[in-house]
Amino acid sequence: MDLRELALQVVAVVTEAGQYALGDQLKPHDLDQQTQQAQDRRMQISSEIDERVMRFCHERIRQIAPFEDWEAVGSARQPGEYYWCIGHIDGSINYARNMPEWTITVSLLHVNNEGEMYPAMGIVHAPALRTTYIAAKGQGAIRIRVNAAGEEKREKIMPTTTPTLQGSVLCFGMSYFSDESHRALETVSDIAGMPADIKRIGPASMDLCRVADGSYDAYFEPTLHSWDFPAVSAAAVVVWEAQGRLSRWDGSEIVWGENNDIVASNGPITDALTPYLRAHMGN
Repeated sequence: MDLRELALQVVAVVTEAGQYALGDQLKPHDLDQQTQQAQDRRMQISSEIDERVMRFCHERIRQIAPFEDWEAVGSARQPGEYYWCIGHIDGSINYARNMPEWTITVSLLHVNNEGEMYPAMGIVHAPALRTTYIAAKGQGAIRIRVNAAGEEKREKIMPTTTPTLQGSVLCFGMSYFSDESHRALETVSDIAGMPADIKRIGPASMDLCRVADGSYDAYFEPTLHSWDFPAVSAAAVVVWEAQGRLSRWDGSEIVWGENNDIVASNGPITDALTPYLRAHMGN
């Protein structure tokens, strides 16, 4: 199976779904009601548009390759098999507040002979930014950007080589749970004054891809939860294939299906950043 070719076919579906969601975002909405919906669903837009996008992607993508959905099969996942992982809109608050940084994500998960599940293909599509990241295991990562005239530019991406915090550009994420937000802000406070800039934009999928393409030198966030799995699994493949580094704050591998304090970096800056992360690790 050619994962790159499969990814490009899926991109066509995700792009169509993205245009539909973008059209809805640009319509007038009751902001108070929509934001409350997001808070009631762990910051996910639970509106009709999100469900329609999910259904559309599931139906059309399974027509391309009839793999089962990873959640539907549960613990019955079989070694050697592939499963689709299609996420809700990532960056729901940005979406509700009419900001352009939100994505639609798709990953293809592979179960190895030990029964462990890993992302093998990832797509992160940002409709409002006209940008799509695509990666497949062993085939590198690319970014597709479309200009106002509809012209498409494809380019291979790679991280920076910045080795120190001094002069770096970092990004962090934080949740609406107070203890997790405090850990993020305390970490930022400890390193303040060294980086040239520290961004807080989101969503996680976009921040990870911006490490992969060299926009940021590193990104970190405490306690990404199970509902973040679709977005993070798609972006993880982009980071890996761009030759970036992705791990937990203590340097161990991501444990898929569990909560993770994650850090993505260009590689060289990891040694400088790790002591600050370790100082604020969760239990």
